[in-house]
Amino acid sequence: MRLYLSSYRLGASAPRLKKLLRGGRRAAVIQNALDFIPAEARRAYEANVYDPRDELADWGIAAEDLDLRDYFGRADALREALAGFDLVWAVGGNAFLLRRAMRQSGFDHVIADLLHEDALVYGGFSAGAVVAAPSLEGIEIMDDPRQAAAGYDETILWDGLGLIDFSIVPHYRSDHDEAEAAERAVELLDEAGAPFQPLRDGEVIIVEGRNVTLLPVLPEAMRRSA
Repeated sequence: MRLYLSSYRLGASAPRLKKLLRGGRRAAVIQNALDFIPAEARRAYEANVYDPRDELADWGIAAEDLDLRDYFGRADALREALAGFDLVWAVGGNAFLLRRAMRQSGFDHVIADLLHEDALVYGGFSAGAVVAAPSLEGIEIMDDPRQAAAGYDETILWDGLGLIDFSIVPHYRSDHDEAEAAERAVELLDEAGAPFQPLRDGEVIIVEGRNVTLLPVLPEAMRRSA
């Protein structure tokens, strides 16, 4: 199993993602965590602020969108669509909405199989990293579990993908709008005795087989030589 889980965008360890890909250069970008935002607003944001495909392209990774809504109830078709990709990259937004998209499309079962076969890398930031956990408990402080979008089931899913055995709290003590909510989520999980890892923006968790590594934010000079 190969995972690259970031607090914010690619974080400060993109060279490690390149190594994790073992020469792979094709990425499927999943943006369903943003499906509650009108399409026009999303296009404007991509054009003027941030486009995950451009960020991946800067690292030599050719990325294209893969909309899980196109595969609701069509898990076999989704499995075929993912064939040939080296990386699945799930962006931030609402973790509960993303999790429902993964359930309705069968992505949760498909990605488990592909990771077991070591066919690709699963990566993501913020919501895309959060859903890798066994549970989304505590994340309701940061994301609205009832967030709606057309075509989605209304049932709230509290289970994550179970790719790791601890929860992730992104944007912890970072210059981010959700930093205060992240602080409260950490307090809740700590009081509950649940295993978790807070991530500051820039930090990344790498999983290779049974090895789990937290990559801190390195000084600029060290990042350039990495």
